[in-house]
Amino acid sequence: MLDINKIMFEIYQEKYSSEYKVVYFTELNDHTRETEIGKALSGDHIYDGFIKEFKKDDAKQIIDRLLNQMNDGEELTSEDIETALEDHIPASV
Repeated sequence: MLDINKIMFEIYQEKYSSEYKVVYFTELNDHTRETEIGKALSGDHIYDGFIKEFKKDDAKQIIDRLLNQMNDGEELTSEDIETALEDHIPASV
């Protein structure tokens, strides 16, 4: 059985700036972990999940496009986000 490494992430909206952002939890280092997790926790949760480590750059480009759309005023649902990322989300175990 193939073991797929995953990257845990969350899309959130900052409270003060109302800007949509993403944090990749499993890629944080010791120096940024506490700050970045604090920002995400203080914001409004939009979507969280995992992307496959394999071709993660493609998935991150999709997430960046989604963030740009949301920051430009487009309202996206969790289903919209999941559909955009469907090829990059690991299958359930």
